[in-house]
Amino acid sequence: MAANSHHGNGVHPAQDLAWRVGGPQGSGVDTAALIFQRACGIAGLHLYGRREYYSNIMGRHSYYDVRVSDIPKTSHRDTLDLLTTFDSETLTRHILAVPEGGGIVHTVADGDVALDKIVFLDQRYRDDLTAYLAERDLPASTAGLLEDARNRGVNCFAIEFDDIIERLIEALEIPHALAARTKNTQAVAVSTALLDFKRVYVKKALEKQWPGRQKIIDLNVEAVEQAYLYVDAQFDRSDFSIDLDAAETPEKRMLVNGNQAVAMGKMAGGLAFQSYYPISPATDESAFLEAHEEFGTRDGGRTNVIVVQTEDEISAVTMALGAALTGARSSTATSGPGFALMTEGLGWAAMNEVPLVLTLWQRGAPSTGMPTRTEQGDLRFAAAGSHGDFPLMMIASGDVIEAFYDAAQAFNYADRYQTVVLHMLDKALASTSQTIPYFDLDRIPIERGEIAEPRNASDAGAFRRFVVTESGVSPRTMLGQAGNAHWTTGGEHTEQGRVTEDPVVREAQMEKRLRKMELALREIPLEEKVKIYGDHQAQFTILSWGTNKGAILECIERLEAEGVAARFLHVRLILPFPKTEIEELLASAGPLVIVEANFSGQYAQILRQHTGIQPDHLVVKYNGRPISAEELYRALAQIRAGKAGARVVLRNPHQ
Repeated sequence: MAANSHHGNGVHPAQDLAWRVGGPQGSGVDTAALIFQRACGIAGLHLYGRREYYSNIMGRHSYYDVRVSDIPKTSHRDTLDLLTTFDSETLTRHILAVPEGGGIVHTVADGDVALDKIVFLDQRYRDDLTAYLAERDLPASTAGLLEDARNRGVNCFAIEFDDIIERLIEALEIPHALAARTKNTQAVAVSTALLDFKRVYVKKALEKQWPGRQKIIDLNVEAVEQAYLYVDAQFDRSDFSIDLDAAETPEKRMLVNGNQAVAMGKMAGGLAFQSYYPISPATDESAFLEAHEEFGTRDGGRTNVIVVQTEDEISAVTMALGAALTGARSSTATSGPGFALMTEGLGWAAMNEVPLVLTLWQRGAPSTGMPTRTEQGDLRFAAAGSHGDFPLMMIASGDVIEAFYDAAQAFNYADRYQTVVLHMLDKALASTSQTIPYFDLDRIPIERGEIAEPRNASDAGAFRRFVVTESGVSPRTMLGQAGNAHWTTGGEHTEQGRVTEDPVVREAQMEKRLRKMELALREIPLEEKVKIYGDHQAQFTILSWGTNKGAILECIERLEAEGVAARFLHVRLILPFPKTEIEELLASAGPLVIVEANFSGQYAQILRQHTGIQPDHLVVKYNGRPISAEELYRALAQIRAGKAGARVVLRNPHQ
């Protein structure tokens, strides 16, 4: 059951409501979604949200999914219980995602618009819908789509927002322009009224939305009241059997998105300096840091982080390296095109063993690609990182919670192994919001690694910054530390840092640098390399990395409920490659299914490179939208039934 029913047998089923709101960018879609999420969060419900939008500033279509449940959910749903639209394009693009029993909220004016009059509707999609409607002997218009929806058992609610606005004008005696500003709040209130959700939670959400701005709060509270009265007067809800109930809980939760989680994780991990050049979808992380450059600490003190917007990505990475040489915990954040410009700087960092965290937010590629759509297409490029052989660590986060703790842990790895740590994320996570328990700061130790002591002028010999050690790690110094002067250049060097091309020294330094990765593989525990979910002994094995995690977890739960033994290996450490552990875990796999959000199966290629193992089935998606549990489950069902080939592509033309 998608959500609670008015006509049940007295048993309260688990709630699972999928709500989508959409409209032109700049029309209040994000504000509406945030009010709705806050209302549901205040009511004690768990939330999973995702935002999709075009790579322009204003006008093009955007939408926001909010999944609401009384138990945590880890993926969005393709099928919707209630679709709320601000324009005819949203209605047209998403109406087929609403199944029997669901609901659609649309304006009266959008009830009959010819498809060829919807300016931004892609020609391919217009042609597909025209053909779909022609097969059903319906006109190529929103009226035809709404008639089809009613034929499919969908409830359609035509809203005249002008009527609600007039009610608001009469109640508060305010100008029309002021009343019209509440349209996004009205859209939320119409939705929650149709879901029979208590309006008190929506009103409390408005206080969170505009804290201290009482006039705005009062205006929007009245807009909620008038919207509820309008719905009660206009609609008979007896045929719409989906409602939304509160779930009382003592647990304190936060509503956090991926960008915010990473930024807060860096702050908790001791970040002192971050540089960046604006690029989607990475910019919001640095913008959050800029907005919180000074913040409180657990001991009641205050601290701060320096955030610098640079003129380009080359400057961003080199500035971050300069800060790291002073001993500051330093990072930079970018996406694929920016990372391409940073690679020379990463090579310099590798040669000089500089600890640096680089947060790489992947997006649709190549070239400019799709700046506001998701992909896991940078893996192999990032794994190279720069020219030549050098130590590089790469970790990948699967959800908002992991993103926080990984962002902090990345600094420990960087300091401990004196290397660049790439933190792999993607646009899907950047745009994902979840209600989660408060972060546990006790889980974040600060490990600075081996640091040299200051030396006296009488100490013999020059400081050997790159002294060859058995572990590969040399005690590092901070710029300006007494007695520890040495050279840092891009050339191969002696233990003191002087440029050399001596073959024996070259071999010793190359081997020293790479030994650090062997040390990392010995020291890092298994759960930080690969996390196992489901039946640990099951042969049916799904292997993946990054943000595919949420959809796979829901599939594993569904398979378990059906009595199917399955396990999910979520790869956390990409590099150095944990060959021994991966080979042991996959020795009993059958079949082995690898799931990735890219065209070629880039992790599958890395797996084969290191182990010779290749999957029985590769499931991929590369249309720029994240994988849902629904579509992945259908693919897994085909695999289990023996009806799937070696390569399965997940497609959804309605996204």
